[in-house]
Amino acid sequence: MPGSGIPISPTEAMASRPQSRLGAHSPVQVQPAFSWSKSAGLLDYGVGPVPWHGPFRTTPPSSIGIGNSSSMANINLAIVGCGGMGTRHLRGLAELQKHGLSEFNLVALCDPVLDNANLLADEAAERFGTRPRVVPALAELAVHGVQAVDITTTPRYHHTLAVEALELGWHVMCEKPVGLTVECCRRIREAQSRTGRVLSVAENYRRDPMNRLAKAVLASGAIGEPRLMIHNTLGGADRMTISVWRHMKDQSGVLLDVGVHFTDILEYYLGPAVTAYGQVRLHESVRHNPAAGKDNDMSSNPAGIYGRWQKVMPATFEPTAEDAAYGTITHANGAVTQFVEDHAGHGRGVFQRLLFGSQGSMDLPNDRSGQPVTVHLADGKSLTGDEVLDLVPDFRLEEATAALFGGERLGGYDLPFTEIDPRIIAIEYAELGQVLTGRKPAVEVDIEQGMRSVALVYALMESSLLNRAVTMDEVLAGSVNGYQAEIDEALFP
Repeated sequence: MPGSGIPISPTEAMASRPQSRLGAHSPVQVQPAFSWSKSAGLLDYGVGPVPWHGPFRTTPPSSIGIGNSSSMANINLAIVGCGGMGTRHLRGLAELQKHGLSEFNLVALCDPVLDNANLLADEAAERFGTRPRVVPALAELAVHGVQAVDITTTPRYHHTLAVEALELGWHVMCEKPVGLTVECCRRIREAQSRTGRVLSVAENYRRDPMNRLAKAVLASGAIGEPRLMIHNTLGGADRMTISVWRHMKDQSGVLLDVGVHFTDILEYYLGPAVTAYGQVRLHESVRHNPAAGKDNDMSSNPAGIYGRWQKVMPATFEPTAEDAAYGTITHANGAVTQFVEDHAGHGRGVFQRLLFGSQGSMDLPNDRSGQPVTVHLADGKSLTGDEVLDLVPDFRLEEATAALFGGERLGGYDLPFTEIDPRIIAIEYAELGQVLTGRKPAVEVDIEQGMRSVALVYALMESSLLNRAVTMDEVLAGSVNGYQAEIDEALFP
């Protein structure tokens, strides 16, 4: 569901065409939404928790006048969080630059673990030809002329960093889940409303060219009105999913960290969810890290990036977050989703995403696989790959996606995951650049949609706790939050 951006001035709100959001501005004179002590902040990079020495507002944002230019490398950017996700985002930015589409100048990297930041700065120097500055705290970015930040820390710190960055006058792209709880998302939304800065949530699955094609087929009416989506993912057994923190309730939990991708996809295809009934389980009380003590173990390292952290993570650990969710979701348009996200599946692994309409159905491929969409029509005919394009003669991928994946009309693509992943992240950056330079009116996934994706995951958990269906309105308003309450109490004592 496309989001709507918040204009930064009444003039912008009335303008008939998009304008640059990068003109000179004064420091935003607002008070922090909440206080946060240094001792409360911990980031887990696999070696163990380390203090996040910030973020604290000590210096007002510098005023930088860029005007309405759309020339390349105009926007001074910092990546905040230099672990695995920060590395993936840097490679996405490099991919965008390689294709001549980058509007960003990477001026700084921010991480309290300076070893991580310096290693990433070394890689940036190789990829961009210049080495960004390294700082341990968010406020120290101000002296480097930063205008936008990309937050790629663990989810527990997204809200704190996003609020601080917005109040420093910076635009923000934030990894998902945009907030650890619905309350965290709400605080980000309030800060964005106060400051008028742009905030984009880095939802990546919807940007896959195959999801763009399938959405166009659905919009064309080729399979009629949507009635049912079946989304089943099972696998993982008792192995660690990438990192320890992804199995800890107070850090994210695997159902949220992975599930937020899926809930975004559900609403991308079927529109707003209205109710959810779910059951969640913690099946595996002990998780095993097959990469412990090893070099370059790829069993839980899909992007080939996380190995050096996984090597020093414990060989076994006890999760605190559930690892399986089973549910039924209803949507405002009357469609229903049957949903399974099971990270403790043994035996045969499953990925299945089927969309049934009143006149046909679609088999949707695994995200970031390049596999084709298959359409089954009411007359019994099935179309796959390039054949599907005949159903949508006007379908075109937008400029950046077409450049990155090699064509405006794709029925599939053949790339290794290590090339697909940075290309899709590059699309996220491309869109942000277009919005900030006034060439696109708003980001596609704003804080409202990002918050909905978080809320829909929690709706399944809250439903399981209450043993009844819950509404999205209840979860978004916070009137149903029993599952999240202990997390919020720790974050906001």
